[in-house]
Amino acid sequence: MTEPTPARVLLYAKPGCHLCDDARAVIDRVCAESGTSWDEVDITGSPELMAEYGEQIPVTFVDGRQHDFWRVDATRLRAALAPQ
Repeated sequence: MTEPTPARVLLYAKPGCHLCDDARAVIDRVCAESGTSWDEVDITGSPELMAEYGEQIPVTFVDGRQHDFWRVDATRLRAALAPQ
């Protein structure tokens, strides 16, 4: 049995964050356009993630590397997801 491929885009967010809501909408739209998978992590469940990213959320990772924080730019995200 093969393991599922991890999502290319990962959003670190927390409930009640309006910037997270904005980022989620941009990520959802861009990933739908490109057929890219994405996932979200609620950082409030982890003291370590809260300490590291609590002041920067939303934080976006692409292919395991930090891509953006506070705001997600659709053009930059599309470029990061484009085939090399």
